[in-house]
Amino acid sequence: MKEYVHGVYDITEKFPKNEIFGSTSQIRRASLSILLNYTEGFARQRSAVMKNFYEISYGSLKESMILLEFSYERKYVPKTDFERLYNIGDQIGKMLWSILLKI
Repeated sequence: MKEYVHGVYDITEKFPKNEIFGSTSQIRRASLSILLNYTEGFARQRSAVMKNFYEISYGSLKESMILLEFSYERKYVPKTDFERLYNIGDQIGKMLWSILLKI
């Protein structure tokens, strides 16, 4: 997850300056939310609360991946960076979904 978040922050450094309050801010917040909600969920002892945080983490992942795709379509992100981060996001999604099915 950290690799994904750092990757998002790295690519958004090169986004157009007029996107600072738009897609740059949104994709950064969504990607950071994946890690933060996963961590908070992990720290919880009750299954229902843990599951809620993991579901939020999963939703934030999906949001960030759509924003990544949008940014690629707008040509803010090179193809190699898009593919690398999208693949990492896909692996995170599989991991989170697997955990959610077990709770």
